[in-house]
Amino acid sequence: MKATPHESAHLHVAGEARYIDDIPEIAGTVHTALGLSDKAHARITAMDLSAVRQSPGVLLVITAEDIPGENNCGPIVHDDPILADGLVQYVGQPIFAVYAESYEQARIAARKADISYDELPAVMSPEEARKQESYVVPPMQLVRGNARAAIDRAAHRLSGQLSVGGQEHFYLEGQISYVLPTEDDGFHVHCSTQHPTEMQTILCHLLNLSAHQVVVEMRRMGGGFGGKESQSALFCCVAALGAHRLGRPVKLRLDRDDDMMISGKRHCFHYDYEVGYDDEGRIQAARVELVSRAGFSADLSAPVATRAVCHFDNAYYLNEVDIQAFCGKTNTQSNTAFRGFGGPQGAIAIEYIIDNMARDLGRDPLEIRKVNFYGKQERNTTPYGQPVVDNVIHELVAELETSSDYAGRRQACRDFNLGSPILKKGIALTPLKFGISFNVVHFNQAGALVHVYTDGSVLVNHGGTEMGQGLNTKVAQVVAAELGISVNRVRSSAADTSKVANTSATAASTGADLNGKAAENAARQIRTRLAEFAARRHGGTADDVIFSQDTVTANGVETAFPQLIMEAYTNRVQLWSDGFYATPDLHWDKDSMTGRPFYYFAYGASVSEVIVDTLTGEWKLLQTDLLHDAGNPINRHIDIGQIEGAFIQGMGWLTSEELCWNDQGRLTTHAPSTYKIPASNDCPAIFNTRLFDNQNHEDTVMRSKAVGEPPLLLPFSVFFAIRDAIASLAAYQVNPTLTAPATPEAILSAIDSVSTHS
Repeated sequence: MKATPHESAHLHVAGEARYIDDIPEIAGTVHTALGLSDKAHARITAMDLSAVRQSPGVLLVITAEDIPGENNCGPIVHDDPILADGLVQYVGQPIFAVYAESYEQARIAARKADISYDELPAVMSPEEARKQESYVVPPMQLVRGNARAAIDRAAHRLSGQLSVGGQEHFYLEGQISYVLPTEDDGFHVHCSTQHPTEMQTILCHLLNLSAHQVVVEMRRMGGGFGGKESQSALFCCVAALGAHRLGRPVKLRLDRDDDMMISGKRHCFHYDYEVGYDDEGRIQAARVELVSRAGFSADLSAPVATRAVCHFDNAYYLNEVDIQAFCGKTNTQSNTAFRGFGGPQGAIAIEYIIDNMARDLGRDPLEIRKVNFYGKQERNTTPYGQPVVDNVIHELVAELETSSDYAGRRQACRDFNLGSPILKKGIALTPLKFGISFNVVHFNQAGALVHVYTDGSVLVNHGGTEMGQGLNTKVAQVVAAELGISVNRVRSSAADTSKVANTSATAASTGADLNGKAAENAARQIRTRLAEFAARRHGGTADDVIFSQDTVTANGVETAFPQLIMEAYTNRVQLWSDGFYATPDLHWDKDSMTGRPFYYFAYGASVSEVIVDTLTGEWKLLQTDLLHDAGNPINRHIDIGQIEGAFIQGMGWLTSEELCWNDQGRLTTHAPSTYKIPASNDCPAIFNTRLFDNQNHEDTVMRSKAVGEPPLLLPFSVFFAIRDAIASLAAYQVNPTLTAPATPEAILSAIDSVSTHS
């Protein structure tokens, strides 16, 4: 399909794309700020808010006791209060809300509270949570075979630990909601959210309303990455509380520091692993404990852990495994969905293990990776029981290995290192296999509405949300292709719970798969009606009618699409339709952790070359080559943008984006001044990105594949290239103890670990 520009690109570059904070404020709009806890774990013994209430411009102050319905915004377990009710469980937890005439007045007033606490012991790390058996949900385990016995009888064994940090979402647009009261106790909610239906549901529970009283509308977000899947609910509810009490529009827009202090992040993980393998490097069995920092409440930690368990295998056949996952309860922000949703955290563990195995055997890690790849006819069933029937990892990696000149560059790095005592180069090639579908089967459904107007223009509304990823563009392209018209005739409208109800979150890389199929289904119904009408009018059969290039051809008679639409209208042909799609053949047993949780797999691989200054820990990415499987792409340019964006975002997670808490439990990296996302200078001078030619094995929309989350695993090659450079200090004989993020400090520590053993 011809690539078309992002449907909002012209608005973005002109500064005319409207986000929630750009909506003209209605007269009487009230602004909100939150009063936050400054203790990690404590009981509130006294709270004097008189100075807050008396502050200039303040109209209302609300605490937990003022909530008329359910004080909860947890998406699964009801353990996440909107406002703390007597107990605070992390520094930054909202305790009360202030509503004032201006944003500044609300923020000033929120800082005047006098709160006394009785402090309680706090748990800060996943390791401590594991030691205390402090979990937000019960532990989970996936077992196949007898890993313990297989490891014991293996020719080679190794064990160790690994820590991988979390990550701040750092969306350009922070959390924001604007709630307008409507007649008869109704509310119109503008919320920067990936899940309008969940906002609608939680708000109804909060205010004791029915769903038909609440409309949630979302035109576009300035980024989401999972941070606005469940955690937008707290801010939506606080704004709605004020609108309910005051009968006036209420806006809650967070300051960036408050946003980072309040909201959850990517889960950090701690791993304890053990593996047995033969002389060729073929894994005989693996055992791993994955312990995540869930934070103080469950949020989405259980499904994140499930996906981590199901991605521990990555692209490798593991015959006998024992995988345990623990969601550690800590007195920190409640961690949540983040691009990859646990998949990257699961897969990096097996990559680390293989990297160690290769060095112990004196082999190229790529050799060991290829030895362990899933097979075509055998060795092709995942630990959770799903056959890998669409495996292209062998061909994809071989193509990238050749096109990137991996072998030649690997030797060149080693030659360079022999003559360079301070600066060291490293290179790595890493693969990925990523499952596409929601962990929870019933979330894999979507609806859409398609309207064809009498002038031949088309409006499509679907349940997905646009966060810059190009979903609306792809859906418009799908509808245009189905009707045989130019894409500029099609417009995508805002996600709206009053148009498409009971939607799933735009998450799990399913946005285009689900909503594209639903829109295709609606457009196809209209096309069928039009074909039948044209055949009646001009002869022939409906199956022979051709829709192409804004023209409809029936029995040799060509009619411009707008003309046929007007003729159909005057003959009372229905020109709108609803569409629906449910992903087939999915099933999952959460107790045994077996089934077919994924409709298909996406594949990819990357080669990265770095140079490391061993005196300072500074490093630079010199070249990256990416080859990614997007199936038959709906829009190649959007897909390439998503792949490159995911690569840089994942590189930040693994190298520079470090979350730090002090001894009092306060997040100290809560602003751009202390939290370092990648900048333009961090992009490699040579950045080659190509799509692998591979139509989807399954009947997805236009045989495409999802590209939202899978490419987040591509920057593994950067981390292992850094590790390769460090290992050169000991002639590649010692495994560097490198943690992620690989900051200069972590790199220097790893260098010290190599020097100590060499």
